[in-house]
Amino acid sequence: MDTVDIRPPLAMPTPVAIWHTEHVYFKRLLDLLRRQVDVFQTGERPNYELMVDIITYLRDYSDRFHHPREDIAFACLAKRCPDMAPELARLGQEHRVIANAGEMLLKLLQAILSEAIVVRAEVEAAAATYLVYYGNHIAREERDVLAHAAQALTPQDWDAVNNAVPQGRDPLFGADPPGQHYRELRRQLATSA
Repeated sequence: MDTVDIRPPLAMPTPVAIWHTEHVYFKRLLDLLRRQVDVFQTGERPNYELMVDIITYLRDYSDRFHHPREDIAFACLAKRCPDMAPELARLGQEHRVIANAGEMLLKLLQAILSEAIVVRAEVEAAAATYLVYYGNHIAREERDVLAHAAQALTPQDWDAVNNAVPQGRDPLFGADPPGQHYRELRRQLATSA
């Protein structure tokens, strides 16, 4: 079986390039999640295990490392570009909304896997909330924030961002092979590439 390398390039990217690359990865995961949610419309069973893996990864990596680094970058950028402060505050608030929506969806999916009876419409609504919030959030950051951050933030600001949150090992897209937990998710990403 041919494999597709989904890891980032080895060149030393800028902080904004890393931010953008992570967004690309997160969008791929959201697309994969959306395809599973769309299976509901066919009357078939989605791959709930895969859905749990996607949400778990986004909660474990994005909510613990990516979003907290962005929050620090937003604070630095708000100091350098005060006119952006309200939008940056909204984006920071959305990090909390995304985390809560992900937690709610994860609980529903875990209940299904535990053979509890869960109303399909409830899962669809939770998934739609998560997908719409997360997708729109990424799009706004890409459109409204990244270019400003690249221009306005100083090396000291980027040091503050990098030092504020410990670097976490990316268990899916990082340089190390994925652990057993994410092998199927990585395989699905490779086949959808």
